[in-house]
Amino acid sequence: MIDFSQIPSPCYVMDETLLRKNLELIRSVKERSGADIILAFKAFALWKAFPIVREYIPRSTASSVAEAQLAYEEMGSKAHTFSPAYTEKDFPLFLRYSSHITFNSLSQFERFYPQAAKAGISCGIRINPEYSEVETDLYNPCAPGSRLGVVSTLLGDTLPPGIEGLHFHTLCESTSYDLEKTLAKVEERFGKFLTRIKWLNMGGGHLITAKKYDPEHLITLLKNFKAKYPNLELILEPGSAFAWQTGVLRSKVVDIVENKGIKTAILDVSFACHMPDCLEMPYKPAIRGAVEPDSRKPVYRMGGNSCLSGDFMGDWAFDKPLEIGDDIIFEDMMHYTTVKTTMFNGISHPSLALWTKENKLLMYREFSYKDYKDRMS
Repeated sequence: MIDFSQIPSPCYVMDETLLRKNLELIRSVKERSGADIILAFKAFALWKAFPIVREYIPRSTASSVAEAQLAYEEMGSKAHTFSPAYTEKDFPLFLRYSSHITFNSLSQFERFYPQAAKAGISCGIRINPEYSEVETDLYNPCAPGSRLGVVSTLLGDTLPPGIEGLHFHTLCESTSYDLEKTLAKVEERFGKFLTRIKWLNMGGGHLITAKKYDPEHLITLLKNFKAKYPNLELILEPGSAFAWQTGVLRSKVVDIVENKGIKTAILDVSFACHMPDCLEMPYKPAIRGAVEPDSRKPVYRMGGNSCLSGDFMGDWAFDKPLEIGDDIIFEDMMHYTTVKTTMFNGISHPSLALWTKENKLLMYREFSYKDYKDRMS
């Protein structure tokens, strides 16, 4: 149990015991299914925790040169790389840090494949099965007109020589049953290629560590698919599943204002800067000790400390009136949140910390004015 009296505010703090619990489950699914499961940095890139991750899962996926280099330097292995668009300037660096490279279009493949082949890198193409259970368009890679992936009508009957794998990504915090439906569409539209390639990357969005997820169904699904296509190496690259429910964002109430009967607790953190997915998705995060609005309890909106008018979220009910200095603990703030923060307004970035399995605080990093100034120069 995290002792918040030792944690500075604001601070993202990850619980090592909970992280290891997730990693044990992911490793179990990997070993029992026979599929390769790798970490997607776009959801979790807290690299000072990678020594823990590497004990269970040694490989990762990248979507940029920086992520690929981070994989090489801090995970100790080359990345499975996908980018919507490679450039002449950056591609040599991708070659240096990648074991697999997936191209988003046939034109990108034709342009860069000769370099990749010369470097001995396994190449693939991203496909768009034109089917996804994701309801929010912002996160739906198969929405009409999507820029991501090649649709089946553009491929014809044969793949260009040199393509060893196919990659699809259609899920977002989804279930194995969503994957099962997607695989049916993949077979329907791209089945003729599945016996001719070496690997199939099923992308991310597999929320394996969520309470409602059915890992046994996933294992059976993957084993059956592998039995049908024994030539294929199956790859999954979840991100959120690694850090799901493993940490919090500690903040404090710094003021309380009221307007038209709405009480807002102003915090020392910002939704816009430190919890952007709350506004983008949007979704309402859980706050420890708070419940949905109840007329019998004090109700507050949470307000961020940036000057953006919409930097707020609400409403929550508390057992007693809030006071300046009270802790506000936002649950489940380690995946995506930590990789999407900004320094808008020059607002101080929350510290990063690990609460170890020995119940000790390990500060990963504290931020200062210099971090903001260096980023702006």
